[in-house]
Amino acid sequence: GVWKGLMSEAQPVRVSAVLVGPPEGRQAELRITATMESGWYIYSLTQQPGPTTPSRIQLDPSDAYRIEGPFQPDRPPERTQDPVLGNVWIEKHPGKVTWRALVRLAEGVNPQDVVIQGRLRAQPCTATRCLSPQNFPFIARWEAGEVAADLLSGLAGSSTSSEPSAPPEPQAVPPGSSTEPTGPSDAVVGGSLAPGGLAVKVGLAFLGGLILNLMPCVLPVISLKLFSFLQQAGESRSRIMVLNLWYTAGLMAVFFVLAALTAGLGHAWGEQFTLAWFKIALTALVFVMALSFLGVWEIPIPGFAGGSTSVQLQQKEGPAGAFFKGVFATILATPCSGPFLGALFGFLLGQSALVVFVIFGAVGLGMAAPYLVLGAFPELIRFLPKPGDWMETLKELMGFFLLGTVVFLFSTMHHRYFVPTLTLLIGLWLACWWIGRTSLTASLASKWAAWLGGPAVAALIGWLAFSVLAYEPTLSGPLEPAQSNPGSSATAPLSSVPWQPFSSERLAQLRSEGKTVMVYFTANWCLTCKFNLKWAIDTAEVRQWIAENGVAPLLADWTDESPVIKKALNELGYNSIPVLAIWPADTNRPPIILPDLVTQGQVLQALKSAGPSRSQP
Repeated sequence: GVWKGLMSEAQPVRVSAVLVGPPEGRQAELRITATMESGWYIYSLTQQPGPTTPSRIQLDPSDAYRIEGPFQPDRPPERTQDPVLGNVWIEKHPGKVTWRALVRLAEGVNPQDVVIQGRLRAQPCTATRCLSPQNFPFIARWEAGEVAADLLSGLAGSSTSSEPSAPPEPQAVPPGSSTEPTGPSDAVVGGSLAPGGLAVKVGLAFLGGLILNLMPCVLPVISLKLFSFLQQAGESRSRIMVLNLWYTAGLMAVFFVLAALTAGLGHAWGEQFTLAWFKIALTALVFVMALSFLGVWEIPIPGFAGGSTSVQLQQKEGPAGAFFKGVFATILATPCSGPFLGALFGFLLGQSALVVFVIFGAVGLGMAAPYLVLGAFPELIRFLPKPGDWMETLKELMGFFLLGTVVFLFSTMHHRYFVPTLTLLIGLWLACWWIGRTSLTASLASKWAAWLGGPAVAALIGWLAFSVLAYEPTLSGPLEPAQSNPGSSATAPLSSVPWQPFSSERLAQLRSEGKTVMVYFTANWCLTCKFNLKWAIDTAEVRQWIAENGVAPLLADWTDESPVIKKALNELGYNSIPVLAIWPADTNRPPIILPDLVTQGQVLQALKSAGPSRSQP
């Protein structure tokens, strides 16, 4: 039942069409019907663009007919405030809606021979989330019937509404035209990739996973795998292959868990780092691992480089240790989104569970590929020295690398958790010291006391720390810019760019004022985001262009959980960060989107393509 539910939710909108007219004649009525699953809706054709995406009807080119007049809905859209975006007004169609338009057939065309093919481009949404804009194809064939009198007379057939009047109904997209952005710098909204089927996307996913090994998020834990290679020097080919397969199994296990969360809950890549409890738990895990490498205690996983003597260091890595390293490396990799991955994760919005698992599996295999190659060709690591006393020093140095990772994880937290988390780490230090000082020859009672008492004391210290010390002071003065952001409580990165906190209302206001708006979706836990900010966005050249052309920069800080920012990101067709989106002053143009790693040249080109604001400050 769960699997069936995951598969069916991928298509919450069904579209059908029919061409109605008399057996003889040159006029017919095209009816396009969209039926939404319970709880889902799509935006109207008259929805104002911005943080939301209007629906569009596109017809394939044909000489057999032409559309006369606009498409009219059989009932007016519901006009309400978006439940997540707040004061943004939306026009939505829940349930079922049919659009009608008059069709004039060409001379000599038999109505029964006419077939109209096209697609409805719409963005399915619920009260809590939106999928990326999708194309819903349809085929309309002729059926005998009468054309509605209001269409023949050219009068609008929709009923009136007491709500404020909507802008003029847009015309149907002429056959052969496209509503997609064009030009070298206008990225396609919706996370679309280069032309190609699923095989191409699987190949890009594999390549993206391979590159993920070089991203800064993974580098701290690469030391663990390096230590494994040192331990494997001199081993047989079969044992090295088995251990690397166990490492791959741990890595793939995490990817499949993330795939399940994405398919079932719409989980974004790296979204777990927006959860305070996850960041605190991961910080604690890395810290106790660092203490193990520094010899304070020994991780009770066979072959996990535990212990403080060279004899223990020379014990061979075991399957459990290899599996756990694969899990740990993958978890630390998730704050980064390398090349190709941003568009791929955006493509997965609204896809079936099977496609989600295939893409995530390909990314995982790409990340595991170097280790599988080393397992198949162990002669590549024959040059490494054999294990010995020198590894004790190397192991302790790796412990300091892990402590550096702890510092990084602290930088991703809200300041209110600094002191409680530090107190928790001291409690864990006490527990590890207690366990580490209990010798192997100690009595069973002493061992039980250490292994039960230590964690119990640490848990008590942690509970007291977060109960007493994790408070939020009341501010009597005005909020700081980052704190006024309804989607984030984290401090914005220090920058010379005059960032304003992102909100959908602010974006809509700036666009209505004729501003070119640059929105950067980022987070403190995303090292790729920080790299972009330092080397591509917050540079002298970019700052100068922003100032001279009146560009309004907004910072969407996703360091902490934020439904507002996640929905805005999904509506652009993406489900991972970093993403830089630039809305031109011309409201008829789509946003220009730069995902993943970017260069200063790309940012400047996108800004120049968007153009200056219409109203200068």
